[in-house]
Amino acid sequence: MTATGRLLVIDVGTSSLRAAVVDRTSAVGHVHARPLLPDSPAPGLVEFDGPAMAAAVLEVARAALAQGGPVDAVGIANQRASTLVWDRATGEPVAPGLGWQDLRTIGTCLGLAGEGIRIAPNLSATKVHDILGRVDPDRDRDLCVGTVDTWIAWTLSEGALHVTDPTNAALTGLTTFDASDWNDEVLDRLRIPRSLLPTVVDSTGVVGAATALDGAPPIAGIAGDQQASLVGQGCFAPGQAKATFGTGGMLDVCVEQRPDFPARGPAGGFPIVTWGRGGEVHWGVEAAMLSAGTNVEWLRDDLGLIADAAESHAVAQRCDDTEGVWYVPALLGLGAPKWDYGARGTLLGISRGSGRPQIVRAVLEGVAHRGADLLEAAEADGACAIATLRIDGGMSDNPTFVQALADATQRPIEVSPEREATTLGAAHLAGLAVGIWSDTDELAALWSPRAAVEPGAPLDRERWAEAIRRAERWHPDLSSLDF
Repeated sequence: MTATGRLLVIDVGTSSLRAAVVDRTSAVGHVHARPLLPDSPAPGLVEFDGPAMAAAVLEVARAALAQGGPVDAVGIANQRASTLVWDRATGEPVAPGLGWQDLRTIGTCLGLAGEGIRIAPNLSATKVHDILGRVDPDRDRDLCVGTVDTWIAWTLSEGALHVTDPTNAALTGLTTFDASDWNDEVLDRLRIPRSLLPTVVDSTGVVGAATALDGAPPIAGIAGDQQASLVGQGCFAPGQAKATFGTGGMLDVCVEQRPDFPARGPAGGFPIVTWGRGGEVHWGVEAAMLSAGTNVEWLRDDLGLIADAAESHAVAQRCDDTEGVWYVPALLGLGAPKWDYGARGTLLGISRGSGRPQIVRAVLEGVAHRGADLLEAAEADGACAIATLRIDGGMSDNPTFVQALADATQRPIEVSPEREATTLGAAHLAGLAVGIWSDTDELAALWSPRAAVEPGAPLDRERWAEAIRRAERWHPDLSSLDF
């Protein structure tokens, strides 16, 4: 196949998927997207339709290829820990997939914690256990287990590939401490046969052909969404960090070696594999907030204070500061550093003079304060210093928020040239495997922010700590959950 310097990326998010062609300059074009809304049959349950996802993947991939192809390779980026089980012979899912937000296995997770096995309900392990318990209680069927990346690779290869990469495998809850193998202790406890699990392959490396696509380009890059965003923003060296502010918020920092805590660290961060190559994995620390852009959606959809997300900037600019109004964005509880599922969104300091501008600005600043919380947690658990923070996601388009983030963190903020940096990361991993780029130094040199924002006067972090204290433990029974 003649080299083209172009790559096809399939990026599957929680509520949408897209395919795009990326060239050697990291320009993204020929984007085709589809909504991919999960189903919520009851509160706390989140399911997805595997066949519908497969059909949508092929639709957008073929459309992007028709306009931008041929390509040298395919990269995959995906929501992590969402889980599907299918029949190996027919390729048909045996049950709806369980999204990473699905909470039906909380009871199982609490029981495991009592046995000294700490697995959060957002991870794949107890989701696999739940599905197998319903469709194969005797564990005698020939089934395949996989996360979304596994299902996409299976779909693109027409059933020839049953694989995952270390960034996804390490967030299933089913691997050993160093992510070098599946964990037999956990597999035995949850009655998950090894034969059902995918082969773990490198994040960057040719694994097989996408025969379902014209030209059968090789699948050469696989990464979970947050790790793909980290790569896409040129973060490879220890201390380099990015944050993605979408519906929720994730901050990831590269570290020298795996932290010594098995799961959650003292500051609320988690060890992650950032990428793998040649059988070697690289490590990072991730700190998460449960709601970021969700708070802007609340202003728009529930309160009607703004017509669309972009208007939040214009409305907030109508006041110089919040005039004493504070907002804690804990609509779904608090993530790092305290992980309080019973905390709730809190609006404080309202007076008769408080209006739309003050409330909207308080919401944006509240999310920025939470971003600073994540940075402090990642620095503490990663034992590193973060000099500059790179950001992507929908909220990275909001100048008021970006400035507030710089002021809260007292760090320079660099805004990704591509709002969905996951697409770039998956392309970079695939391109590295097929020789479009020679090494990570060349990939790091591709990074050039579309905006750089310096910190101004610091936001009041002591007052913020008091606001957080008032939001905590609103539902004590939920606050006591600890995974």
